[in-house]
Amino acid sequence: MNRIAAVDGIHRRYLHDEVAERLRELILSGELEPRERINEIELCERFGISRTPLREAIKILATEGLLELLPNRGARVGHVSQSEIEEMIEVVAGLEATAAELACRSITDAEIDVIEAKTMIMEKAYKRGDEASYFTLNREIHEALMQAARNATLASIYSNLSSRIQRMRYTAHKTPEQWRRAMDEHRIMAELLRARDGEGLARVVRDHIRGKKDVITAAYGV
Repeated sequence: MNRIAAVDGIHRRYLHDEVAERLRELILSGELEPRERINEIELCERFGISRTPLREAIKILATEGLLELLPNRGARVGHVSQSEIEEMIEVVAGLEATAAELACRSITDAEIDVIEAKTMIMEKAYKRGDEASYFTLNREIHEALMQAARNATLASIYSNLSSRIQRMRYTAHKTPEQWRRAMDEHRIMAELLRARDGEGLARVVRDHIRGKKDVITAAYGV
């Protein structure tokens, strides 16, 4: 926790929601690592808050599975087992496939333009080996596809589930062949989206997500 730099204080009516959002960012970015204990004193100093809103935020993230509550010992960052990853990847694949099919019915040309542009920029990042930019754009593309589905219930379920494996999903290192195949799949996804081929896009998206399971397992040894 000593490596966490100070940031501006938090000012918001619903303080615990803002604290939960900031804490969630620390977990998903990897600044707080799996199984790491939550240092309440340091976080309170960092955010400029008392322990009450922090503890409320911890409860929120515990319900999302991002944190684990320890009896009389505070909380720690959650850890996902291999069996849980396999189960969640399968569900996320189904959710994203459904979103892809729905998106093809309602997405606008302007939204497709944005996704295509991000795909081209992501390909440039791939070619120069810029993993950080690649993974950021990758996440943004998948989130844009989910948003284009225009289904709040689907998006809510997806957000709560995918947040538990988001860091592993988008930062796991691939072999050169796996990375090339993932980039090829994104090109195909953009083409199918432009054609508004919901069935074809759903099939490619489902296989694309399922392909991440072995990458995550190999990278994190879970």
